[in-house]
Amino acid sequence: MIEIERLTKRYGATTAVDRLTFTVRPGAVTGFLGPNGAGKSTTLRMILGLDTPTGGTVTVAGVPFASRPRGLRHVGALLDAGDVHGGRTGRAHLAALARGNRIPLGRVDEVLAEVGLGGAAGRRIGGYSLGMRQRLGIAGALLGDPPVLLFDEPLNGLDPEGVRWLRGLFRRLADEGRTVFVSSHMMAEMEHTADHLVVIGRGRLIADESLTEFAARAGRATVTVRTAEPDRLAGVLTAAGATVGTGRDGALAVSGLDATRIGELALEQRLLLHTLTTRSASLEEAFMELTADSVEYPAGESR
Repeated sequence: MIEIERLTKRYGATTAVDRLTFTVRPGAVTGFLGPNGAGKSTTLRMILGLDTPTGGTVTVAGVPFASRPRGLRHVGALLDAGDVHGGRTGRAHLAALARGNRIPLGRVDEVLAEVGLGGAAGRRIGGYSLGMRQRLGIAGALLGDPPVLLFDEPLNGLDPEGVRWLRGLFRRLADEGRTVFVSSHMMAEMEHTADHLVVIGRGRLIADESLTEFAARAGRATVTVRTAEPDRLAGVLTAAGATVGTGRDGALAVSGLDATRIGELALEQRLLLHTLTTRSASLEEAFMELTADSVEYPAGESR
């Protein structure tokens, strides 16, 4: 379990993480979401003791991670797949980690095989693709067979087969009772993977809820309506309590009334409808709406 209480990190006048409080529990895949620059990587670094908090506390299994010897036995982490010595082989890289954490060297080939790098173990890392480096970083996280695992943008560079494999790995680790914490800026990555979501923006907590609860945010539907008399229909629907917007093509986007009620109102007013289509928001759209005020550099904004 990871417990974070009023965690804060400032760099001069900039507050990267602002009084975050949440708990990451075992037995589930917890997605850690937020726009680029939201403070996710800084939070992960503080969990691992790589950065010192300005305020607040963070513990892993009840104690600060930095106080634990042979850390890979307690927490496995992938923060930056490119942060490795390109002149070493994959096997040599993991062997060095194993020796430093008193992990049996036989474990090296086990995790290389598990991540699909058994055939590339003797090759220099400098010749690895980005996807292969990601797999090597995942192997390093698994090396000590730890109860807690952290991954920062782990799907970068993976092909579709690799993405499917990694989702299955997360599920298996969680089903084994481990704490699995996965950081990403893309809701679509977590939609098929996470059980629980922690969402932050500009260093502050925005949401801490199950995927099911978050999905309810996307439950709001809009109805697209096309008619020869859009202004008249818009007035009728607005009077009935709907919110009505008009697209560039003249179609009405209606929320607050379902398609059946819209059709009934149009019939009462003898308005001919050409299109009546219900569209539900996606989880990605719900995430974008939730974090819209937290995007560091919105598209189209000049600086």
